[in-house]
Amino acid sequence: MMQAETTLQRTGNEWHTMPPGDVVAHFGSDERFGLTASEAEEHLRRYGPNVITARRGKSPLVRFLLQFHNPLLYILLIASLITFILKDPVDAAIIFSVVLVNVILGYIQESRAEKAIEALARTMTMEATVVRDGKTIRIPAASLVPGDLVLLQSGDKVPADMRLIRTRDLQIAEAALTGESVPVEKHAYAALDPDTTLADRVTMAYASTLVTYGQGAGIVVATGDATEVGRISRLIATAHDLQTPLTRKIAHFSRWLLYVILGLAAVTFLIGTFRNQPLLDTLMAAIALAVSAIPEGLPAAVTVTLAIGVTRMARRRAIIRKLPAVETLGSTTVICSDKTGTLTQNQMTVQRIVAGGEQYETTGTGYQPDGEIRRNGDPVDLESHIALAECLRAGLLCNDSELIEKDERWDVRGDPTEGALITVAYKAGIHRQDRLPPRLDAIPFESQHQYMVTLHDAGPDQERIVYMKGSVEAVLSRCDAMLDASGQRVPCDADAVNRAVDEMAAEGLRVLAFARGCLPPGTDALRHKDVAGGLTFLGLQGMVDPPRPEAITAVHACQQAGIRVKMITGDHALTAAAIAGQIGLDGGRRPSVLTGRDIEHLSDDTFADAADRTTVFARVTPEQKLRLVKALQSRGHIVAMTGDGVNDAPALKQADIGVAMGLAGTDVAREAADMVLTDDNFATIEAAVEEGRGVFDNLTKIIVWTLPTNIGEGLVILTAVLLGAALPVLPAQILWINTVTVAALGLVLAAEGKEPGIMQRPPRKPDAPILDATLIWRILAVGVLIVIGAFALFEWELQSGASLAEARTVAVNVIVMIEALYLLNCRSLTLSMFQIGVFSNRWLFVGMGIMIPLQLGFTYLPWMNQILNSAPISLEAWGRILSIAVVGYGLIELEKWVRRQYAGKRVAIPG
Repeated sequence: MMQAETTLQRTGNEWHTMPPGDVVAHFGSDERFGLTASEAEEHLRRYGPNVITARRGKSPLVRFLLQFHNPLLYILLIASLITFILKDPVDAAIIFSVVLVNVILGYIQESRAEKAIEALARTMTMEATVVRDGKTIRIPAASLVPGDLVLLQSGDKVPADMRLIRTRDLQIAEAALTGESVPVEKHAYAALDPDTTLADRVTMAYASTLVTYGQGAGIVVATGDATEVGRISRLIATAHDLQTPLTRKIAHFSRWLLYVILGLAAVTFLIGTFRNQPLLDTLMAAIALAVSAIPEGLPAAVTVTLAIGVTRMARRRAIIRKLPAVETLGSTTVICSDKTGTLTQNQMTVQRIVAGGEQYETTGTGYQPDGEIRRNGDPVDLESHIALAECLRAGLLCNDSELIEKDERWDVRGDPTEGALITVAYKAGIHRQDRLPPRLDAIPFESQHQYMVTLHDAGPDQERIVYMKGSVEAVLSRCDAMLDASGQRVPCDADAVNRAVDEMAAEGLRVLAFARGCLPPGTDALRHKDVAGGLTFLGLQGMVDPPRPEAITAVHACQQAGIRVKMITGDHALTAAAIAGQIGLDGGRRPSVLTGRDIEHLSDDTFADAADRTTVFARVTPEQKLRLVKALQSRGHIVAMTGDGVNDAPALKQADIGVAMGLAGTDVAREAADMVLTDDNFATIEAAVEEGRGVFDNLTKIIVWTLPTNIGEGLVILTAVLLGAALPVLPAQILWINTVTVAALGLVLAAEGKEPGIMQRPPRKPDAPILDATLIWRILAVGVLIVIGAFALFEWELQSGASLAEARTVAVNVIVMIEALYLLNCRSLTLSMFQIGVFSNRWLFVGMGIMIPLQLGFTYLPWMNQILNSAPISLEAWGRILSIAVVGYGLIELEKWVRRQYAGKRVAIPG
């Protein structure tokens, strides 16, 4: 028997199909007395404690060492080793320090990246109320076992998965687990169908969800890893940490660069050997070429660029937890967004009222009681709209919630639906502090009756007033009359009411009905038979969690940028489709919807096609969210996934970039994500995408600016070997150029602002290389210019009688000056710096102000002359150096101008 129990607990989803009595009998428990102490101890030995098993993560040392696992860093380590052999430990230490800085930064940024399962363990409550041996006691939640009888009340966090056996007005908020935006009414029905989805299992209470109203009792059926939360823990563990587009491209680029460097070094060595040059000189030339071709400053520049992007995003309320995620946003092709609180305000709002046969609209959204009630666009006067006033009064008085203002923000204490009813009454000028009839008694909402009723005192010797709210079917069936436009009782027209309900439901509104009745004077208690009939129908109120206005704008901006936005929600399909239509997810049309039940029956290939086409996904499970992300990735998409609940964590981790909510999000979601929104607003995602595109632009500019120097230096060395001439630039001088000047100048591009029209471009293709043909041509052109300029002036100086040290100093300076003016070309890859603004990047002048003194020191300071084998040069030599640099700047600007003319896209100068 026990073995069967263990197996059933671990397979999990059958409990909602069993009547309460069968579940109690299955575990040998009792509906009144629970387990005995000895039975509980035996179950604890068999099932284990009610905790989620912690997965062993990587040790800090292993995580630190893994930071070295990067082809670009391999190149730098090789450069450090070569430099150590070639020169001395000082030069080697300079390069290794660059490696170390990158490793330390990466370790700091990612040291907190694997804590999702630890956060899951923290979602379990510390204590639970349990009945054992017939006694009600409080015990640590970790001590709960299957078969325990647990009591729940408002404010409790459910400590384990439970089959409910008794309920009284029980409502549980399951948004963190299922995505359902409003609390779910729970009851102890005999059994449900086997295919009932998780969000619809109203006879179950699940670990980590919150009791918002009422009381209940249930038998624990699963603990620890066997709970739904534990299952999500395993899903998180199976979701892979994907490389970002940037890390994939950098890794590919670095491997390609490594092969090129080693190949050129080998060719240089073979040429020198073939020409019978001294072996040591040939080896030194090959090593010098390898050192020259390695972009030592590139990793630091990439890290700084990403760090600047992190800072910019933080200013726009997006906190980045992993540096490469900055750029991933710029590559995003699909955003899968949660609905509640991200695209919508997470505040129920009454939008439509039908009373007295007339329709009314409301202005204002959320719980802020600002706005008015209108008919045909005109504000209404309650004195002439009696039915409307009574409908609003019924919603305010038949209500157990409270509207509160705190820190200039309005919120509801209680049920969100009731909060919406209070707000709309306040908008009409009806307040609880007014002289309204006091409540005497109430019948709370119960799922089997589908209504709530309150009894009010209208004054001495007067009939008692009864107000009812509930489902349309429950209320309408108890009414034999209704109020007309003038407030007179007329026969109830059920068909007209149902037509109005259908129209409101088609708009995704949640509809409640309201009625009024009378009881004899002196009545102090309510019974269900008192409201079984004879009521007067007052009207309907339709409410919804409305879209954020800024989210509508942001969705449109994403669509203009070629990014598809998909909605994933735990809400019902009709509501989801209506909200999606209002937001404009499918061009303003009501989109098609795939539900969790639809997805269950689709094969992987069929689902991948459907996922690509479909805009809205409703009533989906955590596994289906994870499957959706994988399906989109299988179609080549770069997927950003938003979420706030435990149920979102596996998909957040699987996505190319997971985006968690900072205000409403759980610890689990935040730890699984790459980015956290501090305002839970979709508009912030759009802003972050814009920043991400700017980051990638700047990274591309840095690479396009850096590589010509390395190519030019390498070709200078190779040309000298081919000609059998002296090296125009020594290895130590190459290190000077590659580390010092690159650090001063290259980082300037990291601070470039975003170019105009950045969000009108389509997303980059995920398989597109970092550099296209145009940029490769430009890099080669500048590299050739460096070779010609450095070699020509080197030979000019030698022919003019200058020493070898002076000629090499000229060659170094011409490389640096070409770099400096080419930096101005690279501030935009398509526009001139006069179009983007000469003074728009103040760091340009800082970088130039650092570089110029350094080069003057390199040229004229005796101690630097001694260390770097440089020598002072004449003013005429500087004139020749600057002339070649200016010619290079002019040629690149001419090339950009020709390309703009050819493309027919002359970009206007921003104002």
